[in-house]
Amino acid sequence: MTRVPVIRTDGYAHPVTSTAPAKLDFAVDRNSPVPLYYQLARQLESAIEHGELGPGSLLGNEIELAGRLGLSRPTVRQAIQSLVEKGLLVRRRGVGTQVVHSQVKRPLELSSLYDDLEAAGQNPTTRVLGNEVVPASAEVAGALGIADGTAVHHVQRLRRAQGEPVARLSNYVPEGLLTLDTATLETTGLYRMMRAAGITLHSARQSVGARRATPEEAEALGEPEGAALLTMQRTAYDDTGRAVEFGTHIYRASRYSFEFQLLVRG
Repeated sequence: MTRVPVIRTDGYAHPVTSTAPAKLDFAVDRNSPVPLYYQLARQLESAIEHGELGPGSLLGNEIELAGRLGLSRPTVRQAIQSLVEKGLLVRRRGVGTQVVHSQVKRPLELSSLYDDLEAAGQNPTTRVLGNEVVPASAEVAGALGIADGTAVHHVQRLRRAQGEPVARLSNYVPEGLLTLDTATLETTGLYRMMRAAGITLHSARQSVGARRATPEEAEALGEPEGAALLTMQRTAYDDTGRAVEFGTHIYRASRYSFEFQLLVRG
């Protein structure tokens, strides 16, 4: 097994300016049946996802990379191209290969986006777009198991990861369940606030879909009008079976994906 050095930055969302970045060793197994380009691509992708190669990081051109990594130029080119096609890297004339951003891969389980992003080292931030008490629509009332027109707390937020918009979140919570002040909502996640208030989240019903962005949504998320968006609706329940939250969210398909684990039965 050969270990090769790869440059990295400090993981924050700003361009690289250091002329002597720290190094990160990657393991390339030349005896493995896994192609070398794929080994390199997966390790580069992992470094990007975990912030070890942050947005703006420069990898240099293919000739420089091949020499530094001790690999052939076609191998490096193929690894880079696979990540260019995923939108993680971009080739810039006169600059070289540069990290654009990482894609958020979220496990499909009962967890908050804020907690998932924080655990992945994605430096989540939140801007509250709306925070008010409103009468529940028929859809919201049906999801929460309450009468139409019952007062509910409606919170709208824009969630960023490493400085880039990832999702627009719309949540409805029964009024009086917990205090939802804007300042706290901008520094932590909704489920974390629920846990702090003594609410034990137990289960959820969730549906995932896709559609095109409206002009307003595209502007908020930094996408072109009509870009593909992932959608999610979720009703969360506590350990008594009470519905405590109904969310309807949109995510940038270019930055975000859900991950499933499938088990074989029988």
